[in-house]
Amino acid sequence: MLTVLHSSLTLSPIVTSNESSSLSGSFPETPAPLLTSPGKPDEIPDPDNPPWGLVGALAAWGVSVALLIIVPVLTLIPYVLYRVAVYGPGEAFRAEQQIIVLSIVGVLPAHFLTLALAWLIVTNRGRRPFWKSLGWSWPRNFGPWKAILLAVLLLGVGLLITTMVRGSETQLDQLIKSSPQARWVVAFLAVATAPLVEEVIYRGVLFAAFQKILGTRWAVVIISGLFLAVHILQYFNNLGVLSVIMILSVALTLVRAYTGSLLPCFVIHLVFNGIQSLVLLLQPWLERYLPPTRQIEAVQLVENLVRHLG
Repeated sequence: MLTVLHSSLTLSPIVTSNESSSLSGSFPETPAPLLTSPGKPDEIPDPDNPPWGLVGALAAWGVSVALLIIVPVLTLIPYVLYRVAVYGPGEAFRAEQQIIVLSIVGVLPAHFLTLALAWLIVTNRGRRPFWKSLGWSWPRNFGPWKAILLAVLLLGVGLLITTMVRGSETQLDQLIKSSPQARWVVAFLAVATAPLVEEVIYRGVLFAAFQKILGTRWAVVIISGLFLAVHILQYFNNLGVLSVIMILSVALTLVRAYTGSLLPCFVIHLVFNGIQSLVLLLQPWLERYLPPTRQIEAVQLVENLVRHLG
């Protein structure tokens, strides 16, 4: 390409004016075509004006919830069949700890499938950039330190509420206490995939679609309500934990509305879950090495702190 252009520039001085006019009459001058990649947008996507619609966003949310129910069950089937073949039908479900761990592990492929579905909707099967369309960047008015401080503040409020409102043992409490393996898997998922998947679906795909149609206020209300709704089954018997989940959801959604960006929401959620996961993994150490007079207080503090890790 460079060789051809250089040749034309070199030969142009020897063309006479008559030849030039005749050539220009034979070959009218046309503007050079723009070099754009096929299937790529010409403008940077606006996260507050998404190209996907409300139907697609709600479908992504519905499928994500269904995956969290179905995929862990499918994960258990090979293990149950193995126990039936080796120990007989009566012993298939007696390995309770292993079944609980496998059911938690089954959340991981459910999260991967949810992210794949979100990618298909946001990018229109690869025709749009994924992260830019969701607003995955730091805004000028909200940097990383603000996100971290807000996460710590929300966690402190959550600890205060769960300490004052003493509810019943939640499903998460039972999972954590079932075995050390379950404790580790819960802590891993709470940091590795849950913040990313939940923020992409709720504050990314869903919020943008609702905001485009109903406006910011209704989008904040609806998204906060949907986020709380999917956690009710897990924490239905503890009003304090549900209150913390609601506060967290409202705060994250307001940050998304205020900044127009999804990245701060993810960092807040990640720090919020990360601190709880670290404390959760340290709990056995506290129970082992603290004086007996302080163990009950320490264990109760840890349980109140990690109850809203879902």
